[in-house]
Amino acid sequence: MPTTSGAARDAGRVPGQDSSPGSASGAPVDVRVLRVSEFASRAARELPLLSDEERARGAAFRQRADRDRYHVAHTALRRELAARLGTTPAAVPLSRADCPVCGGPHGRPSVPGDPLHFSLSHAGDLVLLAFADAPVGADVEQEQEPSVVTEVAGALHPREQIELAALPEGERGAAFARCWTRKEAYLKGTGTGLAEDPAVTYVSTSPVPVPPAGWRITDIPVPGGYAAAWALLDRQDVPPSA
Repeated sequence: MPTTSGAARDAGRVPGQDSSPGSASGAPVDVRVLRVSEFASRAARELPLLSDEERARGAAFRQRADRDRYHVAHTALRRELAARLGTTPAAVPLSRADCPVCGGPHGRPSVPGDPLHFSLSHAGDLVLLAFADAPVGADVEQEQEPSVVTEVAGALHPREQIELAALPEGERGAAFARCWTRKEAYLKGTGTGLAEDPAVTYVSTSPVPVPPAGWRITDIPVPGGYAAAWALLDRQDVPPSA
């Protein structure tokens, strides 16, 4: 698998698991998977790296587990971006892109000018970061009990609902999780997020994802009990006039 190389990129990297499958468009997706339990103490020491707004948002969580997830995710994101942009973590100029649905300034997180694209997700004890040269989305989720899957399966595309119902009950949690992470990764990549009905786009519950036109979707290896995926815009599929 292609990975980020070079001393400049390696300096200051956050230790964690690398998984960096390439894309046909030539824009690799560099993935970082970190365990919150392993990095919570470090993140607590690195809170000065965060902006005032980020620190306030982190402090607003009542549960320590939620605060730890937020702090690990955002300090790691700043370190990773700083290594790629050649600056310091505290100086990374994070902003929000315009929402593609309403045009408001609450779209996907970005760096002004989009010198690179990134996506962040966290669930349970995992934090997932993805970086690419094209619009990218990533998502990680914990697998749910069959009863929970039954309650929320109606949010999926009709074909996905049929696929899920055809599986033995014991396999539905994993199938739903991989389908949902693919779907949310794609919606993060487009910038619409869940403002778009998840039932609109088909990505499949099967072990092989079915990406929407113009996108690539790849499942990410993560510890048992979790599912994760990234979605990458394929530049080769973008018309020259776009």
